Amino acid sequence: MKENPIRSLPGIPFLLALLAVTALAVWLFATGMGPDPKYSGVVSGARIAAGVILAVLAFFSLIGLYTVQPNQAAVISLFGKYVGTVKDNGLRWNNPFYSKKKVSLRVRNFESGKLKVNELDGSPIEIAAVIVWQVVDASEAVYNVDDYESFVHIQSESALRAMATSYPYDQHEEGQLALRSHATEISQHLKNELAERLADAGVQVIDARISHLAYAPEIAQAMLQRQQANAVIAARTRIVAGAVGMVEMALAELQKNGVVQLDEERKAQMVSNLLVVLCGDRSTQPIVNTGSLY
Repeated sequence: MKENPIRSLPGIPFLLALLAVTALAVWLFATGMGPDPKYSGVVSGARIAAGVILAVLAFFSLIGLYTVQPNQAAVISLFGKYVGTVKDNGLRWNNPFYSKKKVSLRVRNFESGKLKVNELDGSPIEIAAVIVWQVVDASEAVYNVDDYESFVHIQSESALRAMATSYPYDQHEEGQLALRSHATEISQHLKNELAERLADAGVQVIDARISHLAYAPEIAQAMLQRQQANAVIAARTRIVAGAVGMVEMALAELQKNGVVQLDEERKAQMVSNLLVVLCGDRSTQPIVNTGSLY
């Protein structure tokens, strides 16, 4: 099913013509019923019949008038057969036997409910997304699915579930895509998944982004502790790496400038003291040696 644009007549000139025909029908009926001696019974009956016929035709032709709003399309069919699609704005006229189904072409969006799914590692999470979509083929939206709006909502939730099970919540390896750390890539994957599912309904997906992402309440506290532990380990690793570099620099500068000569035991003691100072959680209290170094 592909869209077939068809022409329609301007409605306002046609409406004016119908009003003129209606006025003529009223005049014929009135003159046929009036006691004018110039007209015989046959002429009066003909005038009445002509007035009635014109009035019926004018009334029937009014059924062919319909309006098309901006960013709206009218899908035209004749006795169940698709005829074409009208996108001309304003008051339009087509065959009165045509049936018209109006479809909005405006950009629409909705936010899915919070879905509870298992991510790639099996942990239950809550996820929701905002979908921005638009009908681009009105005939497919009307005839390929029963209710295209319901179809969009159901398929969006299905695609969101499928996408969530394909990625872990957090990144565990270098270069691994994760729901929390790669929002752009995840959104593009969701958009492509939706575009494939909704193409048969004449719907174009403009944007799809995750609006809510969290661990399920039953494991949220445990996962928070794991995240905190990972953050502490990462911070400690960086602190230790920086402290080792500072100790190496201090020893190299002391040896380069010849400030003091330290044997291996004293070097080890100095390294230990510096690492305690640099890596400690709390401020250290130094002990000043006022005697001999040895």
